[in-house]
Parts: sequence; structure tokens; C-alpha cells
Amino acid sequence: MKIIVTGATGQLGNLVIQHLLKKVPASHIIAVVRNLEKAAALAALGIEVRLADYSVPESLQNAFRLGTKLLFISSSESDDTLRVVQHANVVKAARDQKIQHIAYTSFAFAEDNPFARVHLATENAIHTTRIPFTFLRNGGYTEFFINASLKTYIKSGTIFTNTNNGKINSVSRIDLALAAATVLTEEGHENKSYNLVSNTPWSFDDLADILSDISGKSVTHQSVSYEEEKSLLVQAGLPKSFAETTAFIYRTIAEGQMEQTTDDLQQLIGGQTPIKELVEKALQ
Repeated sequence: MKIIVTGATGQLGNLVIQHLLKKVPASHIIAVVRNLEKAAALAALGIEVRLADYSVPESLQNAFRLGTKLLFISSSESDDTLRVVQHANVVKAARDQKIQHIAYTSFAFAEDNPFARVHLATENAIHTTRIPFTFLRNGGYTEFFINASLKTYIKSGTIFTNTNNGKINSVSRIDLALAAATVLTEEGHENKSYNLVSNTPWSFDDLADILSDISGKSVTHQSVSYEEEKSLLVQAGLPKSFAETTAFIYRTIAEGQMEQTTDDLQQLIGGQTPIKELVEKALQ
């Protein structure tokens, strides 16, 4: 068996490989990357490294040769029209090289999210190949919210967001990576879709309480408007485009668009990393 992992030097892909190494020999893993130098550490582990680019169909045909299972990590390209083309190239190469199982990192509750059209299009493309599939419909990454910036909240004593009291069903990359590795190494996941989100959503009020508990200092969450949040983020030194994206995401949280839950993740990996543990790690 040969398990191919695309985007193998990315944050999610690398974590998947670390989990795979606990389940299968390195000789069973093929890492597909765009930069061979960045993959030197993977090669040192005995993993075969292959060069490919989603925008270069011929490179994908070579990269998927003699593969059995494929973890297709979605493109990070910001141009959705180009992403559709890139994803079609991957799907066609998987079909041509007779891949026997495709696991694709889609988006949670994609049918209900207007920003997930690329993922739905890719799922439909995979359906046309008749290759057994597993759609890993990943939720938002907890690391977008829980990161080194938490230290500034402790220092100032206040978290400003326009999330109001909205809940967040985010999941850590480490848990999503384990779910992917599980699907790739176990039987019984063929032709299934999993919405991989937390079954215990949290709010920024909860985060403030956790930070207070860990630091011993009082941290509170204060709600502001969408425009105020953008302004505060720009004042903090963030690029205007990123500030707008963050405020937009916060607004979707306030509207309840990130609170829907399932137990799919827990059933796949037996649990999830507690939010407090992720906060403690981010503060180290």
C-alpha cells in the first residue's frame, strides 16, 4: 500500500504524516510537495518525496503513479476560479493513475456555506470518477483564534471582538490531522462524509475566563462593532485586508454560523483536544 499526501510540507499535511508514521512504515508514505528543499526532513525519515504542482497536470500524473490512497489537501490559492482548475487537475490525475481511495479536505456543512462552493465542486468532480472517497469536511482551525496573540490579551486585560456571545466550533489541526490519518489507515470510511467540528463550541467569553484562570490576571471580553473591530486590528498593526477578513469571520460567529456541531470527529479519533490545553500550549 502506498499512501500519497499532497501539501506534505504544509501545516496540516506535515501533521498528517507525523500521525501516519505511528500507524504505517515510512516506506508506505509518499509526500507530494512543491519544494524539495522544504521536504528534506521528510526524506530523512525514509519517506519518498515527489515534486508536483496543482497547476501542472503532468507533474501530478507522475506524483500519483502507483499510489493506492490519496490525501488531497485543498489548494491554498485565493482565486477560487483557479482553485477549481487546480482541483480538477488533481482529480483527473487520481483517476488516470487508478488511485483506489481519495480522502479530500473539504469544508464543514458545505451545503449551507456560500463560501464553500469550490469544495462542493471538487466533491462533485470526485464523484464523477467513481473512486471510493471520504470527504473530510474540516471546520475552522482553532489556531486562527488560539495563538501567540493571546499574550497581548493577558497584558491588556481585555479581548475586543465583534463576535458578541457567538459560539465557535473550531478544531485544532492536530485533531484534524489524526482524523485524516485514521481514515487513510482504517477500513470502513469509504464513500462517507464527515463534518469535523468540535462538539463543544466555545465563545470569547469562555476564552477570557480560561486566560484569567491560567494567568491569574483578570481578562474580560468586550463586544464592539464590525467597524470598530477592523479599526482596532489595524491599530494593532495588522494589514487592512487581514483586519477585514478577521472582522468578517467574527461577524459570522456573532450570527451563529460557526456553532453547528456533530460527533463525527469524536467517533473518528475518540475525543478532541480541550480548548484549555490548546490555550496553554499557545502561551508557552
